[in-house]
Amino acid sequence: MEKVIYAAPCLFGIEGICADELKRMDIQGVRAENGRVLFEGDEKTMARANLCSRYAERIQILMGEFTATSFDELFEGVRKLPWENYIRKNNAFPVKGHSISSKLASIPDCQKIIKKAVVDRLSEKYGIKWFDESDAKCQISFLIMKDKVSIMLDTSGEGLHKRGYRRDSTVAPIKETLAAAMADMSHVRPFSTVIDPFCGSGTILIESALKALNIAPGLRRRFSAELWSSVPVEIWSQERERAFDLINKDAEFEAFGYDIDESAVELTKSNAYKAGVEKRIHCEVRNIKDFRSDCERAAVITNPPYGERLLDAQQARQLYSVMGRVFEKRSGWSYTIISPDDQFESTFGRQADKRRKLYNGMIKCQAYMYFKR
Repeated sequence: MEKVIYAAPCLFGIEGICADELKRMDIQGVRAENGRVLFEGDEKTMARANLCSRYAERIQILMGEFTATSFDELFEGVRKLPWENYIRKNNAFPVKGHSISSKLASIPDCQKIIKKAVVDRLSEKYGIKWFDESDAKCQISFLIMKDKVSIMLDTSGEGLHKRGYRRDSTVAPIKETLAAAMADMSHVRPFSTVIDPFCGSGTILIESALKALNIAPGLRRRFSAELWSSVPVEIWSQERERAFDLINKDAEFEAFGYDIDESAVELTKSNAYKAGVEKRIHCEVRNIKDFRSDCERAAVITNPPYGERLLDAQQARQLYSVMGRVFEKRSGWSYTIISPDDQFESTFGRQADKRRKLYNGMIKCQAYMYFKR
């Protein structure tokens, strides 16, 4: 495969973090856009990004972009793309996508036209009329935004936030990619100590540990492009070996998790074991009002319960008030707290040293960061 353009969709607010990460992987042509990061590369680049990205939601081949205000234009635009480079005679190639503020508003109709265009192209290239689609899936995705069409081919399969360690979770877990971004914003390093006083299923603690130890988040899962005959099998084994070699086994990282719910504490321990970082994470049942630590330096990173999640607004704000009392200003300590409540700072008792807009699922939030003494 020659060099192509890839798209890495990501949560709004962390595009810059995702772009910086890809650059650190020695990936070229990286540029951040709203909700995604584009980059250039070959099969090795694609495999590396799938295995190692902490912040991307998936890795897609950007097949092409063009303007279409009619189904004829959509058909011709899709038909011109080199589908035969990836989709073989027996591959399944379903179509899904979205249309926003565009003349072509019917999703089912767009799906049918795109499918028909791909079939027409492949029929000409392979000299056949019928595709049984019995082999590995090559998922085609489209986004039509203000009449601009983006056509993608997914290489990940399940979203990259599905690392493989969190088959069970608490009622309202934070997404793994967002937890990883919070660890990045909190400057988690190999020597860091991280504390989460509302650990839930342990996602923030585990993502912090994976980052500190430089464990690639995709090492314990598989990707759809591994089954494509168009991608050499050895690419994946080479990139996995590279990722294993980069693990920092000498890191001094430690993490502590607390929760008022005993089942959450046990779940954190179980998930940490599945992620291979159980020796770095210590958990116990503890109420937030009893928060304390003898650590000289620590990064507190947490996703406390709030109105849209587990508590009503009044209960959540009572919790924020307690946090404001127990999260003392201490040299070497920082606090990163995600919340959708616009009144968080006043309830917490002091203004954040820095704020950052993020999305926790579909909920618009702020990450409130405190680090000045």
